[in-house]
Amino acid sequence: MIHTVLFILIFKSFTGVQHNEPTAKVTENPFELLSCDKIWDKAPHNAFTDIIRFKGRWFLIFREAGGHVSYDGTFRILTLNNGGNWESASQIALEKVDLRDAKYSVSPGRQLMITGGGRSGTSFQSYTWFSDDGIHWSRPFEIGDTNFWLWRTTWHHKNAYNFGYSSNRNDTLKLYSSRDGKTFKLILNETGVKSYPNETSIVFKKDTAFCLLRRDGTINSGLVGVALPPYNSWSWKDLGIKIGGPYMMVLPNGKLLAAVRLYGNDKGLQTRTSLCLVDPPSGKLTEVLSLPSGGDTSYAGMVLFKNVLWISYYSSHEGKTSIYLAKVKIAA
Repeated sequence: MIHTVLFILIFKSFTGVQHNEPTAKVTENPFELLSCDKIWDKAPHNAFTDIIRFKGRWFLIFREAGGHVSYDGTFRILTLNNGGNWESASQIALEKVDLRDAKYSVSPGRQLMITGGGRSGTSFQSYTWFSDDGIHWSRPFEIGDTNFWLWRTTWHHKNAYNFGYSSNRNDTLKLYSSRDGKTFKLILNETGVKSYPNETSIVFKKDTAFCLLRRDGTINSGLVGVALPPYNSWSWKDLGIKIGGPYMMVLPNGKLLAAVRLYGNDKGLQTRTSLCLVDPPSGKLTEVLSLPSGGDTSYAGMVLFKNVLWISYYSSHEGKTSIYLAKVKIAA
C-alpha cells in the first residue's frame, strides 16, 4: 500500500512531457574521484563501453573500429588479471557486420549476456550473446524487429526489458520484454515520445520502473520516464538539457545516479562525461562530478563495488579516442 501511494505521488507529477530550464549544475557533492587511468588505445577508435563484475572477475567491453561512424566494428573484451592489469580476454566479430554499443547484463540462469547492435549495409539488427565465463561466447541471437535498436537490457523479476528505437531515425520507441534474453516480445508498440527518441537506460525501485532517455530531434533535451507494471504506459518529464550515452543506476540510498555525455555551451563548459543525480518527480538532472574527458566521449558503464564506483568510458581529451577506467568514492 505504501509503495502504491508513493507511486501515485510520483505519477501525479508526471502530467505528460514537461519542459524545464537546464539544471545540470555542478554542486557540492559526496563524490570523490580516486583515480582515472587510460587502459586501452590499440585500435584507431576505441569507444562505447560497459563494465561488469561476474563470478568474481572484472570484464570490460567496448567497440574497436576505424572510426566513430565506420562500418568495421568488433567487440573487444578485457579482463583484469591477477597483476592488476587489463588484458584482452576475447573478441566478437560478425562477417560484414559493424558491431556497436555492447551492454552487459546477467540472465536469471547466471549467464553473462551481451546486448548489442549490428549494421550491415542499410539494415540494422539487434543481437544477444551468452557466456558462462565471460570469455567464451555463444552464437548471436537476433532480437527485436529489424531496423530497431534494442539499446540496454535490464532484468527485473526474471524478465528482461529493453526499449528499442528506430535506426531509421523516426519517432518510434518500442518496449520489449523477454524471459530468456533470446526471444523478445513487444509489450508497448509506441510510447508517444517525439523528436527522435533513442538511447535509454531502465532501472527499477521495487516494481516502479524509471527510464532515462536521449533525444536528438528538433527538441533534443533528455527525458525521464516512470511506469508501473505491466510497463505499457509511461509518463515523461523533460530534463531541459541535452544528454548522450545514458546509463542509470540506483544507489544504496535510493537516489538515481546517471553517467551521461553533457555538451559544451556558450558559458565555457566543454563536452564531457559526467555523473549526475536524476530526480524524476522534479525532472531535474544535477551534475555532481565531471570525469577527465572531452571531445568524442561518454558511453559509460558503472559498477558499485565495496563502496567504490568503477566507471568505464571513452574519451578523446588526450588526443586519440581511448578507453578509461575511473574509480569514485561515494560518501555515506
